[in-house]
Amino acid sequence: MLLGVWTVPARAQSATAERYPNVALQTHDGRSVRFHDDLLKGKSVAIHVIYTSCTDECPLEMANLAQLQRLLGERMGRDVVFYSISIDPKTDTPAVLKDYAQRFSVGPGWTLLTGKPEDIALLTRKLGLVRRADSAGKDGHMPMLLLGQEATGQWMRHSAVDNPRFLHAHMKNFFGWRDAEAAPGYAQARPLALEPGQLLFQSRCSACHTATGEAGGSGLAPDLLGVTARRERAWLERYVAAPDRLQAQGDPTALRLAQQYPKVRMPNLRLSSTEVASVLDHLAAEAARRPAPEPGAPAAPRKVSAGHQHHH
Repeated sequence: MLLGVWTVPARAQSATAERYPNVALQTHDGRSVRFHDDLLKGKSVAIHVIYTSCTDECPLEMANLAQLQRLLGERMGRDVVFYSISIDPKTDTPAVLKDYAQRFSVGPGWTLLTGKPEDIALLTRKLGLVRRADSAGKDGHMPMLLLGQEATGQWMRHSAVDNPRFLHAHMKNFFGWRDAEAAPGYAQARPLALEPGQLLFQSRCSACHTATGEAGGSGLAPDLLGVTARRERAWLERYVAAPDRLQAQGDPTALRLAQQYPKVRMPNLRLSSTEVASVLDHLAAEAARRPAPEPGAPAAPRKVSAGHQHHH
């Protein structure tokens, strides 16, 4: 989702300092840095805010950006750098952020940041990454990815949980990158003929889930090809709609999945019943269009009752 493009006028250094506070921060590997002088000046950046105890949008943002990191390849750290700023600095020490970074395979060119609460509040307010001017706490979090260049003063906001390929295509255009081969257009990043369920899966689920049948999936969450044959439809509808509720109720399958995939616990995406049905219909159609298993291949797991389900 494109949320706007704007330019900060080139003015005196005082105006630059006002727009980009040069506050002291700490990185997830324990280095002390200044935001403007060390992190922003002369760089192309992608910035968002997180807190490690978040169970909804933040894990999706991190998983999404981990995919974007892989798509960027050699450009990561060379042509663009990522910054994840914690808005819960009292909890998110460098050590906590380092562990969080490892969970999402954060590589070179991506830095998680913390600092004094008042400095974080000032910085996130100036960057427009919190909802209210006086809020940099958890309730002020917005799942936005801010792209920008200090040298040109140009900035653009996107949804941080948008499709990684869509984000990649926009980054190429925004930063003016030129590859040897033609850069994909927006239609390639997000085909216009997507069915509602396919669009929802790509924009809300694909950061963590695959639907290809490959063993292991993304490693963050199970591969979902054939899930509509493995699970009762009614259970799937309840789980996709409110996984946190099933976990709180002690549903054995929900708890088992949370234990098996601890990096990203399935969040409540607040999908409507129509959206849930669309996603499940898409997964059923995806399974139906895949080639049948080779002779001798194991049969698909049997459906079991909601109270005695097993993860496969």
